[in-house]
Amino acid sequence: MITAAEIKQEALRLGFAACGIAQACHLPDDAAQLQAWTTRQFHGEMAYMEHYADKRANPQLLFEGAQSVVVVLLNYTPPRTLNADQPQIAKYAYGADYHFVVKEKLRKLQQFIDARATQRCQICCDSAPVFERRWAERAGLGWIGKSGMLINPDIGSYTLIGELITTLPLACDAPTQNRCGNCTKCLDACPTKALVEAHTLDARHCIAYLTIEKRAPLTDAEKAQCGRQLFGCDACLDACPWNKKSTPHHTPELMPPTDFFELDWAQLSSSQFKKRFRNSPLYRAGFKKIKEMADFIANKTCQGSK
Repeated sequence: MITAAEIKQEALRLGFAACGIAQACHLPDDAAQLQAWTTRQFHGEMAYMEHYADKRANPQLLFEGAQSVVVVLLNYTPPRTLNADQPQIAKYAYGADYHFVVKEKLRKLQQFIDARATQRCQICCDSAPVFERRWAERAGLGWIGKSGMLINPDIGSYTLIGELITTLPLACDAPTQNRCGNCTKCLDACPTKALVEAHTLDARHCIAYLTIEKRAPLTDAEKAQCGRQLFGCDACLDACPWNKKSTPHHTPELMPPTDFFELDWAQLSSSQFKKRFRNSPLYRAGFKKIKEMADFIANKTCQGSK
């Protein structure tokens, strides 16, 4: 029988920054919190957050026979960032779509386990109704900060989360202590005050939501709220003191294209966008939304220089 230690060792060999294991169990408190959040309409147009509440709260309903949740973290701290005077992209979106990157590594981890034990599993990475941050917390990989982001004490919060829900009974890790203390830097840094209180995000005012998830056209006031953010926002992450410990990742797939830092977003054509970003998280927002924000930022910059 394969051990938890062997699985963790292989996860690290595959390039994951950390790996922990939690028992697959029911999480009724998280289900209640999600329902309260959607009741306040804080999810905006993300209607999918209202669905599959039972499966989100219980992996055994999502995957029959589930006994353990193997959770992995992949560091995405970039070696280089965009200059402050350029249109800004959330750091996780500098390279290839993380869904593909994390899932491919998880498939290799699954193959490693399959060769040593009889099991069934389901691979998840932000594409299934799973409380990913909560499972990472339960697997001892950190704690959920006041921004709602997972904070790992060794890596910080520039991390991507993936899970392998398995029928294997594995030794589980103990949750770590929340070490945010009285710090409110993430709350204070939110440009639109979308973090209405600790652990509570009103997505309707979140720049990441506005520039990625919202399908309705943005008003000029909403665009102005986004500042120079073209896609996503890292304000709460950048403000977190734990991210001072972050070190650059070494995952080739997450590295940006060679001309990423010199790209003129306002001059980007539809065909160029499709060619360059077909396998990028930016493709989710779509060319029309990216172009609209790029033009707004360019015009705002021109007006500011007069």
